Amino acid sequence: MKYKISLWITAAAFVACGLYSCKPNSTENEVTISPEAGTTYKVGDAVNVQAHYPAGTKADSVVYLLDSVRVGSKKDTTALAIKTATMRLGPRIITAKVYTAGKSQDASTNIVLLAAKAPLTYTYKVIKTFPHDTSCFTEGLVYQDGYLYESGGGYLKPPQGQEVTNQSSLRKVDLNTGKVVQKVLLDSAVFGEGISIVGDKIIQLTYFEKVGYVYDKATFKRLSTFQNNVGVQGWGMCFDGNKLYMDDSTNRLWFLDKNTYKAIGYVDVYDDKGPVNEINELEYVDGKIYANVWKTDNIIVIDPKTGAVLEKIDLTNLYPEDKRVPPADVLNGIAYDAAGKRIFITGKKWPNLYQVEFNPLTP
Repeated sequence: MKYKISLWITAAAFVACGLYSCKPNSTENEVTISPEAGTTYKVGDAVNVQAHYPAGTKADSVVYLLDSVRVGSKKDTTALAIKTATMRLGPRIITAKVYTAGKSQDASTNIVLLAAKAPLTYTYKVIKTFPHDTSCFTEGLVYQDGYLYESGGGYLKPPQGQEVTNQSSLRKVDLNTGKVVQKVLLDSAVFGEGISIVGDKIIQLTYFEKVGYVYDKATFKRLSTFQNNVGVQGWGMCFDGNKLYMDDSTNRLWFLDKNTYKAIGYVDVYDDKGPVNEINELEYVDGKIYANVWKTDNIIVIDPKTGAVLEKIDLTNLYPEDKRVPPADVLNGIAYDAAGKRIFITGKKWPNLYQVEFNPLTP
């Protein structure tokens, strides 16, 4: 994430392009609805929705639906206030069904829910520096039982439009020395992506190939493969002990069943300004999800229940771009030692891995 191909479709783009149902052009005989399509609100705001129908129409009732679920009704054209405090972020479709003499006429609009407030700004402190293998184009990073488990991306036989690089791999790495103590190579035409450990298994995504791999954690023997048809592409992955999280090049965070790897839900990631696209490598840390944002030096902290960006950490000075020694690439790689409360950060082909501490930025 990658090289030069960038493909994403944000929820906001759907709204802007009119792919959701929008307010129709008004005529004397049409039912219409306000607010105007694409209007943004922050979570917690009340959304006043109102059907408008031709003068002289004797409506029996007006029923309002939010994403096809009934949220209230009126006997007239007065507005209905929809509460948003517990809603997930992103686009929501509102429909008014105006019933007259047993028949209904519909009008739809859409709104976009943003995070209630701007993310808190955090800074970082380097606690310790460890060596990191510069041959690894880091796509996934996990810490467990004193070792790092790392997924490296690359193609020796790339699809058209992609460059030849090193071969993708799955590695077990000694934290203190940076030495690879166990390694398995992927097919030369496959690009390895995010990983998670679930019990005694390691789950690994791939980039374009729409396939996932399941390995025995102890031996790295491949136990099975699965079709990963969730989302646009395979990017980052993490595990909260109950379900897997996966991103796909957009601002969407998918929930996957830990046994079948099928989608069981999602949230869209927004701050108070709009969608945060290209969320990348993921790590679950004490009830929150930490995510790299591709092609930036930022890590964001996400509420997995709502998709709201709670915090933002700027790591520009950790290994500045103008100081990077080739072939070092972008920041990518977050691992958490839950027992020791340590966070580790690295990048693609970086020479170092850093144990860091995050603290609120004081004014």
